[in-house]
Amino acid sequence: MDKLTPRTAFIAIIGCPNVGKSTLLNHILGEKIAAVSKKPQTTRTRITGILTKENTQYVFLDTPGMHKPKTKLGDNMVKAISTAVGDVDAVLFLTEAKNEITGVERTMLEKLTKQGYPLLLIVNKSDTAKKGDILTTIDLFTKEFKFEAVVPISAMTGDNVDKIFLELEPFISEGDWMFPSDMITDQPERVIAAEVIREKMLRLLDDEVPHGTAVVIEDFKDIRGHLIDIRAEIYCEKPGHKGIIIGKNGAMMKKIGSYAREDLEAFFGTKVNLNLWVKVKENWRDSVVSITNFGLNSDV
Repeated sequence: MDKLTPRTAFIAIIGCPNVGKSTLLNHILGEKIAAVSKKPQTTRTRITGILTKENTQYVFLDTPGMHKPKTKLGDNMVKAISTAVGDVDAVLFLTEAKNEITGVERTMLEKLTKQGYPLLLIVNKSDTAKKGDILTTIDLFTKEFKFEAVVPISAMTGDNVDKIFLELEPFISEGDWMFPSDMITDQPERVIAAEVIREKMLRLLDDEVPHGTAVVIEDFKDIRGHLIDIRAEIYCEKPGHKGIIIGKNGAMMKKIGSYAREDLEAFFGTKVNLNLWVKVKENWRDSVVSITNFGLNSDV
């Protein structure tokens, strides 16, 4: 095959909440395009990451964590997983070292196996897990399900991540690239900005508050390439949450804004003027209209 022949591969990244799917995607791309947090269910919609290496373009689809939904937003997050897997060449199934296969993992693996998707078992967090626990995990999964390859990695440090590309080689096919070679995501700039802001809330706020929030970019202006002016509205479900987000004398809001601005300036490569506002929208996670208006429906 001619080395210049363009090749493509569409890869879904699937796993339970907090196993490191978004961390892996961000590491592969060398840019933060997906929210990362130690709290579960950070990713709410399908996020596409694009990596072009020489003549091969990899299109990675990061998905929300597999879980039993408790709200309409949760239903949409689960649907986003099915949407992502719809037409991929292979699936990276992420887990971490442990002594069981959870019911949710088993259900998803049974479904993926039945549908005939090539599966690669990626055991993450090798930097913090004991070797014996990693081997036990591999044994558990490979005895029950067929995997084309098994790769223990650390998405945080990048250890062994390159081996994933070697194992993906059989699933790459000749075909024109879908995206320009310098493109790393198909997500609009507004979505990236909202993800960055929400990530800071996930990191700084109490467990329940950030999961009851949504970030909507109301205004995004690129002023002559020298300054990006962003107005973002943060929606929360309870009046009490609004006070927590703002903080005493606006301290928490300033901290969220400062951290978000730092990441946004690094990503966009220019100065960013960020204005944050907080509004209350009770029970929005169970409102189809609100979920759609906030851009969190499963089709995005």
